[in-house]
Amino acid sequence: MVFGNIDGVTLGVFIVLFAIFAFLGFWASRWRRGDLSKIDEWGLGGRRLGWLLVWFLMGADLFTAYTFIAVPSSMLAIGSLYFFAVPYVAWGFAVALLTMPRLWTVSRNKGYVTASDFVKDRFDSRWLAIAVALTGIVAELPYIALQIVGMQAVLASLLAGLTGVVSKTISDVALIIAFIILASFTFTSGLRGAAITGVFKDILIWITVLAVIIIVPLSYGGFASAFHNAATQSATVNLALNHAKGPINYGALSPKLIPAYFSLSLGSALALYLYPHAINGSLSSEDKGKLKLGTALLPVYGIGLALLALFGILVYAVPNALNAVIKLGAGTFVVPSLIAYTMPDWFVGLAYLAIFIGGLVPAAIMAIGVANLLVRNVIKEFKSLEPKTEATLAKVVSTVFKFVALGFVFAVPATYAIQLQLLGGILVTQTLPSVFLGLYTRNLNGKATLVGWAAGILSALALVIEANAKFGAIKTSLYATPLGPLYIAILALLINLAVTLIGSGIAYGMGWRPTQKIKEEEITKEM
Repeated sequence: MVFGNIDGVTLGVFIVLFAIFAFLGFWASRWRRGDLSKIDEWGLGGRRLGWLLVWFLMGADLFTAYTFIAVPSSMLAIGSLYFFAVPYVAWGFAVALLTMPRLWTVSRNKGYVTASDFVKDRFDSRWLAIAVALTGIVAELPYIALQIVGMQAVLASLLAGLTGVVSKTISDVALIIAFIILASFTFTSGLRGAAITGVFKDILIWITVLAVIIIVPLSYGGFASAFHNAATQSATVNLALNHAKGPINYGALSPKLIPAYFSLSLGSALALYLYPHAINGSLSSEDKGKLKLGTALLPVYGIGLALLALFGILVYAVPNALNAVIKLGAGTFVVPSLIAYTMPDWFVGLAYLAIFIGGLVPAAIMAIGVANLLVRNVIKEFKSLEPKTEATLAKVVSTVFKFVALGFVFAVPATYAIQLQLLGGILVTQTLPSVFLGLYTRNLNGKATLVGWAAGILSALALVIEANAKFGAIKTSLYATPLGPLYIAILALLINLAVTLIGSGIAYGMGWRPTQKIKEEEITKEM
């Protein structure tokens, strides 16, 4: 099939901009030179990122390839429920302002590289630190895999426009080449490479979002036309994408879904800065003030995400784009179709490259975060490592993890990766008591918190199994309750907190008292 305004010019722009992206990744090793044989220099950029780079780096984690594909796709296929992504992002940054400056301060004072470093000393518990590290690692794998799913959608669209067909072989080879380049400059440049390429990527992303959200409504009758068409055509979309009958509601949220909307927003906000990549990016800041400023400005990305969600409605104003999505039978083509059928060929190349590297940059940050956790908080707990060996091993682990995620996507259907990411978000939320509450109180017992973590993980798995027809495919992260459907992460977290608090109370009554490995001023004041 011919797919929009895609031709040789589109491909040329895509390749040239990718070459610039690769150059910046390798050049970044020269930026603010440091000894990259040390893990904090390689994995945290030497803790020397200013507020603007922190803003771009954390924004690179938000505006990912999968975000670009999944949010509009979910809006088109499911409806208004998936607008929960907008308040979730706003609340997530509020959580970050309450927690990340304190974690940054204690990490700078004590030389920590990961959240698990902090947990180990705060709770005087090696096993709790390992549990937190392993949870982050498990949750991150499908997250990286989803970036690749988003990148595949772009490559499929590009190939469809150039050749009329989608060649999985060519697409897979292109992905492998891109990941080899990514792994190479991440190995040599570390977080510096992700930060510098993140700036390039975010500039292209903002150009894409703003251009589409301005030009398309002006050229195709605006959102009035889009909503009018949606009223008559959403039933067709529902049948094509969901194999379900009836129209999709875009204008209002059903009252019975309000608990789902609220709990999804809250649970996702609590989880956002528990992921290793978000913590890793925060700890890279030059000082606490710059971290606060960069984080305080991140709601600007929330505005961008809101505009991006509207792409799922705007596609109704462009019949050719909507017909392409229906014909392909996959919501993942919403944004690629909208861009391909409304923008000139050169801009399509720019936009597609923006989305494509929107998967590569977060993948680099995520792999670095995982490598830091696995080396420092798992391997190093059982084998002594010299600083240079520690950094080298982290580089190797980061490289391997990228290709494990790539192989994961090649080996399993994309829908399975999506389903596992839902579970990953639920699991990583169970590290909240040890990481977030640990920043504010030392009165939680380490053993009780570990038992609480286990109770949260096990209850989360049990609820997911029950909600998905007892070992059926994971299709939902919501669980039916008397209050309505609720996000399982919140339910499991409540169980986790209850066990942790009750267990800590019992331990205190039996004579346990908090240790003093971390002084309170080391959390609140830079020393």
